[in-house]
Amino acid sequence: MSIFDKLKKNVNDTVKNTVSGAVKNLANQKETFTFRALPESLAELQALPEAALDTPFQTAALTVCALCVYAADKNIGTEMLNFLKGPRPLSNHEISFLNDRFRDGQHVPFSYFKGAVPANNYTPDEPFVITVETNPYSDANEGYKKLFIRSGGADNPREVVLRQRGSDGKWFLWDQFLMVSIRDPKSADPWA
Repeated sequence: MSIFDKLKKNVNDTVKNTVSGAVKNLANQKETFTFRALPESLAELQALPEAALDTPFQTAALTVCALCVYAADKNIGTEMLNFLKGPRPLSNHEISFLNDRFRDGQHVPFSYFKGAVPANNYTPDEPFVITVETNPYSDANEGYKKLFIRSGGADNPREVVLRQRGSDGKWFLWDQFLMVSIRDPKSADPWA
C-alpha cells in the first residue's frame, strides 16, 4: 500500500467515524424534565419555563402535562392543548378521539412519568419526571420533529410529532400517539 493509499484510507476512516458518531448522538439525544407539580390551569402551564416552546422537547413534555389535565378537566386540558398546538387548534376529530380514549384510560398520560407502572396503578413519583428522546428517524421531514416518550405500561416508546413555525422558530404540537392502549393498572386487572 502506497503512502497516498494509506493517507486516503485514514481520511476515509476519520470521515466514517465522525458520521457514525454524529448519527449515534442524534439517535440517543434525550432531555429530561422535572415538574414539582402538574399545572392546573393554562396560566400555570404558560408560567413554566418550558412554555417558551423553544425546543420540540419542551413542547412534547408539556403535551403529557396537558393530557393529564384533560383527564381531570376537559375544558382546561383543551385550552392547554390548543396553546401547545399554536395556530392549528384541536379539531373536532381530535377532541372526539381524546374523549373516546379517556373513557377508559384516565391513567394513560400519567404512565409517561417516572415511576408510573401497572403495579402502582400508574402513580408517578414526585416530583414528576419525564424523558423525551429522539431516534434516527426524528428529523425525516424538514420543519417537523418526531420525538418519543416511554410509558411504564408499554414495551415501545410512543410518538409525538412537533412542527416548527418558521416566523419565530417555536415548536408546536402537530400530532400525538400517546393516548393508545397500555397494560391495565393493577386495580383493573382481574388476575392481579
